[in-house]
Amino acid sequence: MSLQETMLLTPAEMYEADRLAMAGGISGVDLMRRAGEAVADCVRREHPYCRRVLVLCGPGNNGGDGFVAASSLRASGHEVVVGLWGAPDRLSGDAADAASKWLGPVCELSGPEAVDPGALLFAADIVIDALLGAGLARPVDGVLAALIDQVNNSGLPVVSVDVPSGIDGQSGRICGTAVRARDTVTFFRLKPGHLLHPGRQYCGRVHLADIGIPEAVLERIRPLTFANDPDLWRARVPPLAPDGHKYRRGHAVVCAGDRWHTGAARLAARAALRAGAGLVTVAAERAALDVIAHHLTAVMLAPADDAAEVAEILADCRHNAVLIGPAAGLGPQTREKVAQCLASGAATVLDADALTTFASHPEALFDAIGRQPDRPVVMTPHDGEFSRLFNDIDRNSVAKHEATRRASARSGAVVILKGADTVIASPDGRAAINHNAPPTLATAGSGDVLAGIVLAFLAQGVPAFEAACMAVWLHGEAARQGGRGLIAEDIPELIPRAFSESPAIFPVL
Repeated sequence: MSLQETMLLTPAEMYEADRLAMAGGISGVDLMRRAGEAVADCVRREHPYCRRVLVLCGPGNNGGDGFVAASSLRASGHEVVVGLWGAPDRLSGDAADAASKWLGPVCELSGPEAVDPGALLFAADIVIDALLGAGLARPVDGVLAALIDQVNNSGLPVVSVDVPSGIDGQSGRICGTAVRARDTVTFFRLKPGHLLHPGRQYCGRVHLADIGIPEAVLERIRPLTFANDPDLWRARVPPLAPDGHKYRRGHAVVCAGDRWHTGAARLAARAALRAGAGLVTVAAERAALDVIAHHLTAVMLAPADDAAEVAEILADCRHNAVLIGPAAGLGPQTREKVAQCLASGAATVLDADALTTFASHPEALFDAIGRQPDRPVVMTPHDGEFSRLFNDIDRNSVAKHEATRRASARSGAVVILKGADTVIASPDGRAAINHNAPPTLATAGSGDVLAGIVLAFLAQGVPAFEAACMAVWLHGEAARQGGRGLIAEDIPELIPRAFSESPAIFPVL
């Protein structure tokens, strides 16, 4: 996969890609023909024993793709019936052209002549869903919602065109109800809704088809949303030079909480060391040092009872990256320590309590970040922390990557909004959607490990956005190695295996 191949297109951007391709001399009929053939190829390849095909077409271009697929499958010997939602005279343009070339039966699914979809489903082995497109903007309800429910309840495999009907291709949200597909065939580039939940769960296997749109259109569109694949950040992976030593790999500092809450900082410190930081120091209250020393060996310790002592530690410019937040506690002392971290010039990771403690006055945090705009800062909130700090961003009205992008622009920090579909956004507008995280990461402490991995890459000099993307991917890959039963303590110990199984991404020179 190339950098261009990591790009995701919103429905509006995909419409523009189609327009630019046609302006360049490729006809809409050709684009639709190739799209429909790609859907038919998926049926033949992935479902070779399904011979009776029901193609459900809507009145738009998505339905036109369905008519092309129907013609192709009929020509290869399949028994094909088309079910049309909407009046035939609503078809226009390329979709009407595709429908005119279909020579088989068409059953109307709406209006006074509507047939019972249940009978059509009973007679089919497989369904092609070409009802609605990726740009759906209104809830699916009424008879169409009932049709989709019948498809889902039939138990038949479904191949959806572009996105499953009922899924918003921009946000991945379900608009009332949605088709649950076994396979989804999309074109040119994936949409955000293929990777964002819950849409990702409805897509099944996603197949990307080349329909002849030239790559050059991306230079005109300039998309800013990406899939978090290694080619997005591979060029920024810190090298392990033959003549390297620990001081070149950075000295990371983790600020710990009180003696009863040291576990989160210990997880982060261990992860930072495993992910490549040359040295790691935990800065903790004196009363907590003996507890931490009992659990950590290669990680060093430094006393820091207050913000002034944190500042003293960070005054040493060799301490080039700092993490504060995991179990740090809420209140003025944590706010003062955060302020010292941000004033130090060290690359800073803000997690957990370092974020929540500013919930009542977030502008104070954002102002502190803005005083040194060239210093890398990464925030790692989960949904609750995000809502407390950015309570004016309505997560229900904008897509997750758009919400994260707004938070990043407002705060001046790279923001990692964690979850099953973690999103990373930069103040420059770039956003990446992660898709390799296994469900086993839903375990206490895994976020602390992630913060430590981000810290490690910052300490090694990786720019903030790439460090965040790299860390999120590695976190998911390490967890995948662990399988069921994974706990947070396992993840740092799985990082070397994740590195070794990805030598093309993380080479040892």
